[in-house]
Amino acid sequence: MRVSDALGREHEFAAPPRRIVSLVPSWTETLFALGAGDRVVGVTEFCVHPAAQLAALPRVGGTKNPDRRAIAALAPDLVLANQEENRQRDVERLLAAGLRVFVTYARSVSGAVAELRTLGRITGHDAEGEALAGEVERRLAALAAQARLPRPRVVALVWREPLMAVGGDTFASDLIACAGGDNPFAADGRGRYPRIDERELVLAAPDVLLLPTEPYAFGDAERREYLGLPCPAARSGRVHVLEGELLSWYGPRMPRALDTLARLFAG
Repeated sequence: MRVSDALGREHEFAAPPRRIVSLVPSWTETLFALGAGDRVVGVTEFCVHPAAQLAALPRVGGTKNPDRRAIAALAPDLVLANQEENRQRDVERLLAAGLRVFVTYARSVSGAVAELRTLGRITGHDAEGEALAGEVERRLAALAAQARLPRPRVVALVWREPLMAVGGDTFASDLIACAGGDNPFAADGRGRYPRIDERELVLAAPDVLLLPTEPYAFGDAERREYLGLPCPAARSGRVHVLEGELLSWYGPRMPRALDTLARLFAG
């Protein structure tokens, strides 16, 4: 089997890998959802789902500072990485150590679905990958059929100081669009996670303001603060603390993420 990763490198697999180290929390969860959890031999400190199955697995550092020696010591025949979550220099050093690193980089829901299918193929769980991917596509089709205009303006914050929002060319922004929202920062030309100030947030006039619990842990205190802003979301009380994984994790959470966001956007 031959598949290409996000770096355009072709990988040939004579058989499914038997020892996988995952440096991507969402793909760690996905491997278990596919039925390939028994192949996972190492994960990062941020890989927290499924908790019970991960409890006894070795930890190999964080997503931004993986312990390369610990990874090599586990003798993996595949390391899963992500171009956004993992640093290029760490990937290059793992490659230099002779390890096979498969790099993902989905920046859209359809891209995440394609990578989900690819993981199914790589691990020999094609049917399970197809089933999960099909579930996402059915949700997308149902939401497209129910689409209503005008679309609510949706701002999702990702950091507090400095204030940062989800911008364009990101999985989170496309997820918002697929669920029926319109991200005003998606096409402002300032990058994938633009820095903004409170004035810009107000001028964006969001109908819905999302405060995800990761990477910054927004909570009730921030919600109360933003409910005082002079914008439509605050006036209508549509400022929502959101489970962070729903906005940024690929894999089996995508159907629930789409359904949750669609409900919030409907009012």
